[in-house]
Amino acid sequence: MYNELVGLGFVLLNMVGVLVMYRFFGKTGLFVWVGFATVLANIQVLKTIEIIGLTATLGNSVYGSIFLVTDILNEKYGKKEAKKAVWLGFASLVMMTIMMQIVLQFQPAESDFAQGSLETIFGLIPRIALGSILAYLISQHTDVLIFSAIKKIFPSDGAFWIRNNGSTMISQLLDTLIFTSIAFLGVYPMSIWWSIFISTYVLKFIVSIIGTPFGYVAKRMTPQDEK
Repeated sequence: MYNELVGLGFVLLNMVGVLVMYRFFGKTGLFVWVGFATVLANIQVLKTIEIIGLTATLGNSVYGSIFLVTDILNEKYGKKEAKKAVWLGFASLVMMTIMMQIVLQFQPAESDFAQGSLETIFGLIPRIALGSILAYLISQHTDVLIFSAIKKIFPSDGAFWIRNNGSTMISQLLDTLIFTSIAFLGVYPMSIWWSIFISTYVLKFIVSIIGTPFGYVAKRMTPQDEK
């Protein structure tokens, strides 16, 4: 139960973090969150854990928070602002990948102790990043479009949970399939890949449900810079 308890706390930390950034920095804070959360998710995903009886990768909590952020932006500021956040996350990931590949090319000093660890983490980033970039762009744009479409059918404030979860469940399934196929097929045995795929989607599903109440809080929140 240890990983499950820590995982629940980590999900709540991410969701509270989104609200804190929005409360104090408004829309800008949400854009910043998308940028660094995209980078962190692609580093965390390199670590595998056992949780709810399945082998899973980390990164689902922080990555799931990005979908919450784009839904908040879509809900309160419109589809254009949500798409801007998607492209900001994309640019952040691409720049991180390029810069860290250049960092690895420097010859380390004799006293250096970090090169090996950096190679272990960021040496795998190109394949991880390719899968993530494609999955991110396709799923996030799908999420924005589906959210907007559902909003036309269920426009009331009380139906935010339908818009939020409906768009996220579909787009996260697409995201998980694309990412795990590119990043892990051939790296792990098929049984492990299948376990990662299932567990990743289940965890994203759980994160989405947990994040919904935080979306309602954000809807009713007035950031300091908008008062």
